[in-house]
Amino acid sequence: MEEQMTFWDHLDVLRGSIIRVLVAAVGMGFGVFFLKDRLFDLVLWPRSSDFPTYRLLGADPFYIRLVNTELTEQFMIHMKVSLVMGLLVASPYIIYILFRFISPALYEGERRASIRLVGAAYTMFLVGIIVNYFLIFPLTVRFLGTYSVSSEVETMLTLSSYVDTLLLMSMVFGIVFEIPVIAWLLARFGMLKHTWMAEYRRHAIVAILVVAAIITPTADIMTLIVVSLPIWLLYEVSIWIVKFTNANPQTLQECLEESESSSPSSPSSASPSSS
Repeated sequence: MEEQMTFWDHLDVLRGSIIRVLVAAVGMGFGVFFLKDRLFDLVLWPRSSDFPTYRLLGADPFYIRLVNTELTEQFMIHMKVSLVMGLLVASPYIIYILFRFISPALYEGERRASIRLVGAAYTMFLVGIIVNYFLIFPLTVRFLGTYSVSSEVETMLTLSSYVDTLLLMSMVFGIVFEIPVIAWLLARFGMLKHTWMAEYRRHAIVAILVVAAIITPTADIMTLIVVSLPIWLLYEVSIWIVKFTNANPQTLQECLEESESSSPSSPSSASPSSS
């Protein structure tokens, strides 16, 4: 039998895990910092008609000029984008470290379920970021960056506004794409039925259009439809997932209780690895 760890032992292991997470994130961010040209070629690509999405949609040629208005703005944005990109690149290792700390406290069935849940959530978050970068954000930039109330007004989009919008929308759509995972989890707990989702589909479509209009404030109906389409598809996929899950009457809580009763020993005695 392994010796049960004390509170201070667990705290020491947690401290080591946090340090490794910080070192990984900062280290990756530091590495990305020196790839400035390639990094900002990627970040600034959607501001011109050379971007693949515009060519695919046959958009008219355009180019949005960005301006810098503060002395330290470009350096601080460089730092911020590098840290965010470093965190994204290091995220698989960070998730592994955090899961390795938590997993000894889980039963075998709980551990397997957690791996599937975390893997699905992480994958959908990345898909949301990709969809935003290649579809949602470019359409938003093209409309708002070229919109003008009068020929007497010259649009001067700042670099900070552009980058902040990109980062915010990436986060928003990463979270939005968690809808199928959240729907599966609620269905597993017996809190969501596919019949409810199908019954309120019309209400959901209206809500999706409102959310899309808030995310991309545009008068272009085609842009609004293109932005709404991925969210609507997520809702329809969630209905299918919930229907499949409802077919199995065993809830997630029952699965966990079953794995606990079948486990030969309590997980509380396990010691998380500190290596």
